[in-house]
Amino acid sequence: MKISNIIICAGICGLLCSCRTPENTKEMSGTYQYDVDFFESQKIETLELVGENGQARVLIVPDYQARVMTSTASGGSGDSYGWINHKWIASGKLSSQFNPFGGEERFWLGPEGGKFSWYFEPGVEQVYSNWKVPAVIDTEGFPLIERGPRSFTFGRKATLKNASGTEFRMEIQRRISLLNQSQMEASLGVKLGAGLKTVAYQTENTLVNRGEKAWSREGGLPSIWLLGMFNPSKTTTVFIPYNKAGSGKIVNDEYFGKVPAERLIVDETEGIIYFKIDGEYRSKIGLPLGRALEICGSYDSEKKLLTLLKYTLPEGEVHYVNGQWGEQEDPFNGDVINSYNDGPTDDGTIMGPFYEVETSSPGAELKPGESLTHTQQVFHIQGEEAAIEEIVRKLLGVGLKNITGRF
Repeated sequence: MKISNIIICAGICGLLCSCRTPENTKEMSGTYQYDVDFFESQKIETLELVGENGQARVLIVPDYQARVMTSTASGGSGDSYGWINHKWIASGKLSSQFNPFGGEERFWLGPEGGKFSWYFEPGVEQVYSNWKVPAVIDTEGFPLIERGPRSFTFGRKATLKNASGTEFRMEIQRRISLLNQSQMEASLGVKLGAGLKTVAYQTENTLVNRGEKAWSREGGLPSIWLLGMFNPSKTTTVFIPYNKAGSGKIVNDEYFGKVPAERLIVDETEGIIYFKIDGEYRSKIGLPLGRALEICGSYDSEKKLLTLLKYTLPEGEVHYVNGQWGEQEDPFNGDVINSYNDGPTDDGTIMGPFYEVETSSPGAELKPGESLTHTQQVFHIQGEEAAIEEIVRKLLGVGLKNITGRF
């Protein structure tokens, strides 16, 4: 059932508005207002977080697991940053295997493959025809349980079995908060100068063990897996700084076959991985724990759009689940950061195109009643390249040309 679009205006503490702020904009594809109106036309409930100037906006769909569908830094007429599968949603159909609704940050559970997978039944071959996304992270909504001055909190309980047959009773909580400029600057350690439009939000994602037994590596561990889906272009490059002093492989580039050299560059002098994003070649990369740093992102030189993801990277001994399908040598030697470039599959079909930047928590080795939280911040910074240049140099130690001139 459609519930009126709800807006939380961050500049008016706790004020709830039952109607959308009027916008004198053209409703055209690619704008934020187009997507707001699209969900309204489909009678799908949405919630909005809106900055005090009305320009920074974040659109959430509770029925899609409290997914952040899109955001903008420029009000209704501004660019819509998230990739949304309008065609699939408008069809009204639901697949028993997977529903690719899109969305610029969605909550999933890891691992995807291996003997502790959530996406395959015990004993079946781990191929696409047997792959199925659990309903709790595909078709079931996350009810709203709390409204804050500039946030929404959602939660639900679930019981799941992994591919080894181990049962997990869990509670999932997801709190989405709008960040103001001072919070953005404090988190990134940079000043956001004139000539820039910005939007940023933080999600705090928590798993609670609601069962009677401890979760252990012997039976498998769930992890929090956040996937951000964005619009690809020939002018977009993903960049992932890595720890040059770390240990082990720098990048895992064999998820769907080895990534060609003309699409993946590891600059060992800079300590940055560059990944070509054009939506034309299906490929995926991952950064293991021994090389992970707490920030990654992308830059679109045509739109002058810098996207950054910052996430919690815990210290001490932790274990990241391995998402590769099939037999694994080590189910707890997984990646912390992933990026995916969509493209045609073997039969020529394509889901998007879109691209993804993903972060994961460690496996949740929890006793009954204990919890694990994975926090992620997503920043979109758009505007004058000279101002963006200063931010990139501060964060990465390189200039924009080091990113835009790679491919």
